[in-house]
Amino acid sequence: MTTVRLTGAQALVRFLTEQYVQRDGFEQRFFAGCFGIFGHGNVAGVGQALQQYSEGLPYYQARNEQAMVHTSSAFARQNNRLRTFACTTSIGPGATNMVTGAALATINRLPVLLLPGDVFASRGPDPVLQQLETPHDGTLSVNDCFRPVSRYWDRVVRPEQMIPAALAAMRVLTNQAETGAVTLALPQDVQTEAFDYPEAFFEKRVWHVGRPLPDAGAMERAAAMIRAARRPMIVAGGGVIYSEATEALQHFCERTGIPVGETQAGKGSLPYDHPCSLGAVGATGTFAANRAAREADLVIGVGTRWSDFTTSSKTAFQNPEARFVNINVADFDANKHAGLALVGDARSTLEALDNAIAGYEVERGYREQNASESREWDREVGRLYALDHGPLPAQSEVIGAVNSFSDPEDVVVCAAGSMPGDLHKLWRTRDPKGYHVEYGYSCMGYEISGGLGVKMAAPEREVYVMCGDGSYLMMNSEIVTSIQEHHKLTIVLVDNSGFSSIGELSRSVGSDGFGTHYRYRKRGSIGLDSEEAPGDVLPVDLAKAAESLGAHVIRTQNIEELKKALADAMNVDRTVVIHIPVDRYEGVPDYDSFWDVPVSEVSEMESVTSAREEYAKNKEEERRYL
Repeated sequence: MTTVRLTGAQALVRFLTEQYVQRDGFEQRFFAGCFGIFGHGNVAGVGQALQQYSEGLPYYQARNEQAMVHTSSAFARQNNRLRTFACTTSIGPGATNMVTGAALATINRLPVLLLPGDVFASRGPDPVLQQLETPHDGTLSVNDCFRPVSRYWDRVVRPEQMIPAALAAMRVLTNQAETGAVTLALPQDVQTEAFDYPEAFFEKRVWHVGRPLPDAGAMERAAAMIRAARRPMIVAGGGVIYSEATEALQHFCERTGIPVGETQAGKGSLPYDHPCSLGAVGATGTFAANRAAREADLVIGVGTRWSDFTTSSKTAFQNPEARFVNINVADFDANKHAGLALVGDARSTLEALDNAIAGYEVERGYREQNASESREWDREVGRLYALDHGPLPAQSEVIGAVNSFSDPEDVVVCAAGSMPGDLHKLWRTRDPKGYHVEYGYSCMGYEISGGLGVKMAAPEREVYVMCGDGSYLMMNSEIVTSIQEHHKLTIVLVDNSGFSSIGELSRSVGSDGFGTHYRYRKRGSIGLDSEEAPGDVLPVDLAKAAESLGAHVIRTQNIEELKKALADAMNVDRTVVIHIPVDRYEGVPDYDSFWDVPVSEVSEMESVTSAREEYAKNKEEERRYL
């Protein structure tokens, strides 16, 4: 057997350059590159290897380890999980900074390869700089924190172990059912130790992503359930988009008349103005989708993991006869809610199911009712877009201005705060890849780094990052990376001087916005909603901060100025930050929905007691779907 002598790091990097995926006959390289921040735990190992093989695996410099994982996850999502990045860090804080990013990737079922440096496998110089020491276990390092948030985890303690570890990593990363964060912890001495690797390890390897079909018997039972249903409904999740099943879903709905509600990850499964589209469903849903959900006797979940937001904490589906059919490539998700599990690819399964129920249609009245609800909801969106609220505009007006200005193929990116819920309801999606809101982990700070990942995946599209001041303050570092890499973002920075979303939640549980304002401390407190006074707000200039990072900044005060700024931004050749203040108290209503956030059962505060009574009343509608 022909061998080549390489270090462990060189072998891994060379292996990664030769990994490809293929679906539907289209083949592409799986890794677009490697993000990294170097330190003593990786600069001489993985860093040297990346320099040596830079043509096959380009290196990208990041500013924050968590952010580079978010960028990689967003890139993978925009590529329907068929491409991603690797991410390398030094040991210690560089490694643990990635843990949040790993959790986000795994929860959202997005592939990303993490390569944190680790302490010496030889233990010769122990304890080294940044090493965790525990008296009860000599094998522990901070990289063990990655175990619960990774779909595959390994520590490579000998260079020859790189072979099985790398192959196992690729199996998980390219598996549509099992994918998520994969962590290979790399001791810094092992990265630099040499081994005679077989040449076959470095040959081009193609991982085929198939379109499996469910069991034939399960398909027959599902077809019978659909034929018996009078008020069926589809809930479209991210799996519809990842499997490129939007056309199949549209054909299925148009032929049968079954309406569709969309999850956050599934938004864009149908164009917003399709007569079968009821828009967002669940706790951040539309009244059109939530009314249909309440009466549905059969719920067909396609590519959804059934989060509490999708089910309104299990209050959305109130028909006592409601049953579930779940199409999902992951049997874990397909079996939720005691549903009939159709374990398979969303596109191929929808096409097969459509054939299995040939001739079935919902009653004409049901089809017309849902089309009417859809039109009524769009009028409500138009109303919220044009509130003419003042003196500060409403957030819904900001969304309306950006949505109306953007082209169908442009992408809106968001993740946390009040904005995702408003976008879920209000954004008029016109393209399956035009809506990118991370709501599996709803991670503050994802927005800008995620927007960078989207832009790297789709440089031909304009990317609009909708970011609240809270998320912006947590992680704005990748503005610098976007400028360095010439990937222009348009960041709409919505400023309400605090944590607006949690402020609203605080009011709903009787706490008067406690702890959610950016204010000076007075009398031992940073204030409540009812205590707001002129001069209390901190003099934080977010626009100036963005300018200091190299962004082109445009300050606006109202919607007309925002519209002009969006047009002016098109003529700027680098990342633009458009700053606009909004009224934190002018929110978008909840529409026939509930989200279970427990309220204190006893309290000396009358407002909390009242909120508890309302909470207990809503809890009565929670069901177990058995």
